[in-house]
Amino acid sequence: MTEYTKRSTYDYYLPEELIAQSPAEPRDSARLLVYDKKTKKIEHKVFSDILDYLTPNDVLVLNNSRVLPARIYGVKQGTGANIEVLLNKRVNLTDWEVIAKPAKRIKEDTIILFGEKLKMQLLERLTDGVLKVRFIYDGRFEEILEEIGSMPLPPYITKKLENNEDYQTVYSKEKGSSAAPTAGLHWTEELLNSVKKKGVEVLEVMLHVGLGTFRPVKEDNILNHEMHSEYFEISEEVANRINKAKKEGKRIIACGTTTVRVLESVAIKKNELLPTKGDTSIFIYPPYDFKIVDGLITNFHLPQSTLLMLVSAFEGLEDIKKIYDVAVKEKYRFFSFGDAMLLL
Repeated sequence: MTEYTKRSTYDYYLPEELIAQSPAEPRDSARLLVYDKKTKKIEHKVFSDILDYLTPNDVLVLNNSRVLPARIYGVKQGTGANIEVLLNKRVNLTDWEVIAKPAKRIKEDTIILFGEKLKMQLLERLTDGVLKVRFIYDGRFEEILEEIGSMPLPPYITKKLENNEDYQTVYSKEKGSSAAPTAGLHWTEELLNSVKKKGVEVLEVMLHVGLGTFRPVKEDNILNHEMHSEYFEISEEVANRINKAKKEGKRIIACGTTTVRVLESVAIKKNELLPTKGDTSIFIYPPYDFKIVDGLITNFHLPQSTLLMLVSAFEGLEDIKKIYDVAVKEKYRFFSFGDAMLLL
């Protein structure tokens, strides 16, 4: 194994008190660490200062996926045993991949009841405790979820969410994520409007974030890690506009690792991509030759996570280690509701 392929390479010490339990208020008052790879300079700003770093020569790309209230609580028909279910990925109109607790109580003939409008039955046991299930319901599935579901906050957030919209980006549209594209949580409508007025082109792609984004890498050699897949879409119009921007020498600034996953998944060669929709299981780790993305807005990620591996590939492993050391020392807030970085 090389240094790049060792899981331990991507470890770091994080005091528990630096794990953010609630979002910044207002959103764009979160702190922003800015790092320029050319100058090796770190600056400490607030997120609204991002306006100073974006120019009319930039294209900002956002992930417009919207989080479903994907945590639902039911009971086992006949015994009344409590079952917690987390929706992970939609397979078709009725079938989903889910994570259930306790999964061992769910057999093939088991029916789980979620009130009067929704039932669930097991179809197949997949890997890593994931179940393929079928939901039986009257009416619209999404509307039933809005009635009975709660936001699928990651396990490191223990504080109750006051408002479900706090875990949505202001530009979210397409329902289907089981976790928020959290780098986007820092934007306000006013700040986005200011970015557009400055002449920055703002485009949207879609990737439904799955719970696999929180799944730790367990293999000592990261090449043995089975990467999760997520559904994405990039339209012909957006693909054409990004291709045009690359030809004109403009910078493509991706907001979030999910946006990076879309853009790099559809890259057919340097500076060119194709409109596509489907599943991606792209695993980006050092060394990686980025074909589309020139800048990245992202949060501070979990130790030994695939997201930390992605940003290490983008900015360079040694630089990321230095940035994270500084962020811990300066008491930045980490993870989903935490502060942000702008990597150029």
